[in-house]
Amino acid sequence: MAKKLVGKMKLQIPAGKANPSPPVGPALGQRGINIMEFCKAFNAKTQEMEPGAPCPTVISYYQDKSFTMDIKTPPASYYLKRAAGLKPVGKRNRPRGAEKPGRETVASVTVKQVREIAEAKMKDLSANNVEEAMKIIVGSANSMGIEVK
Repeated sequence: MAKKLVGKMKLQIPAGKANPSPPVGPALGQRGINIMEFCKAFNAKTQEMEPGAPCPTVISYYQDKSFTMDIKTPPASYYLKRAAGLKPVGKRNRPRGAEKPGRETVASVTVKQVREIAEAKMKDLSANNVEEAMKIIVGSANSMGIEVK
């Protein structure tokens, strides 16, 4: 008999750095998911990825306290900031895009870099080919104040 799905939740966890501390531990614990089992499985699945890259993860949990996870590729903004070489700023020491996108440009990326990002994100984008995926990435870059040359 098939397992009964209780619910789904979404978390964004740095690759290879899942641990029982907040926000991961409390989010999983209140749903009855074994926190250490999840952390070990997540870290094992993301060990080939760049350490610390934010990974959107969809966790489906079942009545028998088991779970499955679907780990997606890091957001396009993460790849664009890295390709543009934006330096960390602000309270949380993270790189940021323009405060007024469309009016100011904070950095630029090449078409070749956009193609690489599109190819890396291809499985998570709703595009049929790389050219369509590149248009999606260019749109993200424009909304961040990053110019594509």
